[in-house]
Amino acid sequence: MTNPTPTHGTIMWTELMTRDLPKALEYYSAVCGWEYDLMPDPDTGGQYHIAKKDGQSVAGLMDMSAIENLSEVPPHWFTYIAVDDVDAAVEATKAAGGEIRRPPFDIPGIGRIAMIADPTGAALGLMTPAS
Repeated sequence: MTNPTPTHGTIMWTELMTRDLPKALEYYSAVCGWEYDLMPDPDTGGQYHIAKKDGQSVAGLMDMSAIENLSEVPPHWFTYIAVDDVDAAVEATKAAGGEIRRPPFDIPGIGRIAMIADPTGAALGLMTPAS
Protein backbone atom coordinates (compact mmCIF):
# COMPACT_ATOMS: atom_id res chain seq x y z
CA MET A 1 0.00 0.00 0.00
CA THR A 2 1.37 3.37 -0.91
CA ASN A 3 -0.91 5.50 1.24
CA PRO A 4 0.37 7.04 4.50
CA THR A 5 -0.02 4.82 7.55
CA PRO A 6 -3.38 5.50 9.20
CA THR A 7 -3.55 6.30 12.89
CA HIS A 8 -5.27 4.17 15.52
CA GLY A 9 -9.04 4.26 15.18
CA THR A 10 -9.20 5.51 11.59
CA ILE A 11 -10.48 3.72 8.51
CA MET A 12 -7.50 1.98 6.96
CA TRP A 13 -8.80 -0.09 4.08
CA THR A 14 -11.94 -1.25 2.35
CA GLU A 15 -12.45 -4.17 0.02
CA LEU A 16 -15.23 -5.43 -2.18
CA MET A 17 -16.11 -9.08 -1.79
CA THR A 18 -18.11 -10.21 -4.82
CA ARG A 19 -19.00 -13.30 -6.83
CA ASP A 20 -18.75 -11.44 -10.16
CA LEU A 21 -15.28 -9.94 -10.03
CA PRO A 22 -14.96 -9.18 -13.78
CA LYS A 23 -18.18 -7.15 -13.71
CA ALA A 24 -17.06 -5.29 -10.56
CA LEU A 25 -13.63 -4.51 -12.02
CA GLU A 26 -15.23 -3.14 -15.17
CA TYR A 27 -17.80 -1.10 -13.24
CA TYR A 28 -15.36 0.60 -10.85
CA SER A 29 -12.91 1.26 -13.66
CA ALA A 30 -15.64 2.97 -15.71
CA VAL A 31 -17.25 4.89 -12.85
CA CYS A 32 -14.26 5.69 -10.61
CA GLY A 33 -11.36 5.55 -13.04
CA TRP A 34 -9.66 2.80 -11.05
CA GLU A 35 -6.75 0.79 -12.40
CA TYR A 36 -5.65 -2.46 -10.79
CA ASP A 37 -2.51 -4.16 -9.54
CA LEU A 38 -2.61 -7.86 -8.68
CA MET A 39 -1.33 -9.80 -5.71
CA PRO A 40 -1.92 -13.43 -4.69
CA ASP A 41 -4.98 -13.99 -2.49
CA PRO A 42 -4.11 -16.61 0.16
CA ASP A 43 -7.81 -17.16 1.04
CA THR A 44 -8.95 -18.07 -2.47
CA GLY A 45 -5.77 -19.10 -4.26
CA GLY A 46 -6.71 -16.51 -6.88
CA GLN A 47 -5.74 -12.90 -7.36
CA TYR A 48 -6.50 -9.94 -5.11
CA HIS A 49 -6.98 -6.71 -7.05
CA ILE A 50 -5.58 -3.49 -5.58
CA ALA A 51 -7.57 -0.58 -6.99
CA LYS A 52 -5.51 2.54 -7.64
CA LYS A 53 -6.48 6.11 -8.39
CA ASP A 54 -3.79 8.62 -9.34
CA GLY A 55 -1.13 6.12 -8.23
CA GLN A 56 -2.60 5.68 -4.74
CA SER A 57 -4.08 2.42 -3.44
CA VAL A 58 -7.74 3.08 -2.64
CA ALA A 59 -9.43 -0.32 -2.20
CA GLY A 60 -9.22 -4.05 -2.74
CA LEU A 61 -11.50 -6.28 -4.78
CA MET A 62 -11.74 -10.04 -4.47
CA ASP A 63 -13.78 -13.03 -5.61
CA MET A 64 -15.56 -14.42 -2.57
CA SER A 65 -16.92 -17.52 -4.38
CA ALA A 66 -14.18 -19.84 -3.14
CA ILE A 67 -14.13 -18.66 0.48
CA GLU A 68 -15.50 -21.24 2.87
CA ASN A 69 -18.57 -20.29 4.94
CA LEU A 70 -19.56 -17.31 2.77
CA SER A 71 -22.08 -19.04 0.50
CA GLU A 72 -25.03 -17.19 2.04
CA VAL A 73 -23.27 -13.85 2.51
CA PRO A 74 -24.22 -11.30 -0.17
CA PRO A 75 -21.59 -9.28 -2.02
CA HIS A 76 -20.49 -6.36 0.14
CA TRP A 77 -17.85 -3.79 0.98
CA PHE A 78 -15.79 -4.75 4.04
CA THR A 79 -14.02 -2.08 6.10
CA TYR A 80 -10.82 -2.30 8.15
CA ILE A 81 -10.02 0.02 11.06
CA ALA A 82 -6.38 0.73 11.94
CA VAL A 83 -5.29 -0.27 15.44
CA ASP A 84 -1.89 -0.03 17.09
CA ASP A 85 -2.01 -3.68 18.24
CA VAL A 86 -4.44 -6.17 16.68
CA ASP A 87 -4.03 -8.69 19.49
CA ALA A 88 -4.83 -6.10 22.16
CA ALA A 89 -7.78 -4.85 20.10
CA VAL A 90 -9.12 -8.42 19.85
CA GLU A 91 -8.98 -8.74 23.64
CA ALA A 92 -10.69 -5.35 24.00
CA THR A 93 -13.36 -6.51 21.51
CA LYS A 94 -14.08 -9.60 23.62
CA ALA A 95 -14.24 -7.53 26.81
CA ALA A 96 -16.63 -5.06 25.18
CA GLY A 97 -19.04 -7.79 24.04
CA GLY A 98 -17.86 -8.22 20.46
CA GLU A 99 -17.21 -11.50 18.67
CA ILE A 100 -14.02 -12.74 17.03
CA ARG A 101 -14.89 -14.10 13.59
CA ARG A 102 -11.30 -14.81 12.50
CA PRO A 103 -8.43 -14.61 14.99
CA PRO A 104 -5.39 -12.46 14.20
CA PHE A 105 -3.30 -13.54 11.22
CA ASP A 106 -0.44 -12.00 9.26
CA ILE A 107 -0.22 -11.08 5.59
CA PRO A 108 3.47 -10.48 4.77
CA GLY A 109 4.13 -6.93 3.67
CA ILE A 110 0.57 -5.86 4.52
CA GLY A 111 0.04 -6.30 8.25
CA ARG A 112 -1.69 -8.19 11.03
CA ILE A 113 -5.46 -8.56 10.69
CA ALA A 114 -8.43 -9.90 12.65
CA MET A 115 -12.07 -10.15 11.57
CA ILE A 116 -14.55 -9.28 14.27
CA ALA A 117 -18.16 -8.30 14.89
CA ASP A 118 -18.88 -5.37 17.16
CA PRO A 119 -21.48 -5.79 19.96
CA THR A 120 -24.26 -4.84 17.49
CA GLY A 121 -23.24 -7.64 15.12
CA ALA A 122 -21.64 -5.41 12.47
CA ALA A 123 -18.66 -7.15 10.86
CA LEU A 124 -15.36 -5.36 10.33
CA GLY A 125 -11.64 -5.92 10.24
CA LEU A 126 -8.98 -4.66 12.63
CA MET A 127 -5.56 -4.12 11.10
CA THR A 128 -2.08 -3.16 12.23
CA PRO A 129 -0.02 -2.27 9.15
CA ALA A 130 3.31 -3.96 8.53
CA SER A 131 6.30 -1.89 9.59
